[in-house]
Amino acid sequence: MPRALLSVSDKTGLDGFARALAERGWTLLSTGGTARALRDWGLDAVEVSEVTGHPEMMDGRVKTLHPAVHAGLLGRRGNPDDVAQMREQGYEPIDLVAVNLYPFRETVARPGVTRDEAIENIDIGGPSMLRSAAKNHERVWVVVDPADYDRVLEALDASEDEGAALRRQLATRVYAHTSDYDRAIADYLAAADGGATADETAASAASAGSAEAASASAGESSPAEGASVDADAFPAELRIELMKVQDLRYGENPDQRAAFYAERGERAGLAALRQLHGKELSFNNLLDVDAALLAVSAWADGQLAACAIIKHTTPCGIAVGEDAAEAYRKALATDPTSAFGSVIAFNVPVTEQAATLMRPNFVEAIVAPGFVEGALRLLTEKKNLRLLELPAGAARGGGMDVKRVQGGFVAQDRLRMGFSDAEWRVATKRAPTEAEWADLRFAWRSVAMVKSNAILIARDGLALGIGAGQMSRVDASRLAVMKALEAGFDLAGAALASDAFFPFRDGVDAAAKAGIRAIVQPGGSVRDEETIGAADAHGIAMVFTGRRLFRH
Repeated sequence: MPRALLSVSDKTGLDGFARALAERGWTLLSTGGTARALRDWGLDAVEVSEVTGHPEMMDGRVKTLHPAVHAGLLGRRGNPDDVAQMREQGYEPIDLVAVNLYPFRETVARPGVTRDEAIENIDIGGPSMLRSAAKNHERVWVVVDPADYDRVLEALDASEDEGAALRRQLATRVYAHTSDYDRAIADYLAAADGGATADETAASAASAGSAEAASASAGESSPAEGASVDADAFPAELRIELMKVQDLRYGENPDQRAAFYAERGERAGLAALRQLHGKELSFNNLLDVDAALLAVSAWADGQLAACAIIKHTTPCGIAVGEDAAEAYRKALATDPTSAFGSVIAFNVPVTEQAATLMRPNFVEAIVAPGFVEGALRLLTEKKNLRLLELPAGAARGGGMDVKRVQGGFVAQDRLRMGFSDAEWRVATKRAPTEAEWADLRFAWRSVAMVKSNAILIARDGLALGIGAGQMSRVDASRLAVMKALEAGFDLAGAALASDAFFPFRDGVDAAAKAGIRAIVQPGGSVRDEETIGAADAHGIAMVFTGRRLFRH
């Protein structure tokens, strides 16, 4: 008669699973609360202490850590020596283990949890049984997730080949699960001892907020000239555990397969997206959604409605207004041609008026904290339009930004989307007017999401022209001017933001020729004086931020 050992914290579905095993002639072994639950459901359960001949002790800390349990799990059924040794000791095989572990993560996530409470929720016997059963998965079923109960029952009634394939899958899941469980414990203990997890360390470094000084030469900045280098900010080993959220339509191109993975346990950022309408997402859609959300997060306080229109992960329009409709109308005016097939993000719910304005245009996806009923009614008439909801406050901040390169990864602090002007310095003879200050602040927030080399011209809360991804800064300046003029804007009196310093005065000269009256840039070039002199000669007010905003 086969035997199943059931010992679970999460009893979801256990009644039906245990009953189905009993009906198939299995003997049920169990411990503590699980045994009581089985009896309450009218099922016979043999206490593990009857099998081991040893009582549970130390408040349940020791109950399944016994050779009678682990020999029953690890014994090789076809090995004569194993069989003989088990018979000599009076041990019997255990053919199935269903265990889910003490709720350690849930416990330490509770406000005010004590260290003693956390320690008592470190499961020892559970992982040991799971790993023993998984090692012997050729003959032993091991179940760590209640969602697998029905699959196991079906496989018990199917062919041996089908059963063997599922046992391999379940064993693989066990080792991933116990590894993740141990990592959560290690992270907790490190933080409790004054250390920090990888994400916490990087978030702390990002929030420290020491302004990044731009290069003091025409080359790249050295560590002494930029953010301070903290050797402890990045761990010697970086483990990233990912769970598949969904398959995607395709990758960057239709012949590339793709899927979206979220960090295990992550419930923020794109993992918190809820698709309300439209066809399935593609790889490019998610990259553009991520860039769009980051762009509008510069106005996370919600005091103004912000709208970003994204193509190929860079804005072709960005603006703020009193409401979603005004923000969208202004953002679209920057470059209505490039907005074809874009992804649009808002930092406020989409109103019916905003939906009316967007409806005539071809848009791949719209992401916002919500959609009013009238907006949903209008937008869902377009069957392929993806409507995505990301609850307010669910945007992912802090932590590390990790990118793949050949043979490895590079990691950095996430871009800080806080844009305090407390450290800004007026570099020219003329200071900006009050209106120019407002335009400079908007332009600096907006240029952060433009691919380098990046120039953005702004006035009255909207981008007039954007020069993105150019190999030279003067070309980016010329492109921004050209795009603004093509859109019909008069640039006289506008403000300009540059994501990095001007290495030569030619960029300032080009801006002045177009009518620019105020410039914000990091500063830090060996030719700053030349650039400042050019601004003074043209009557331009120039402000240095001391912070670079490269985006590769």
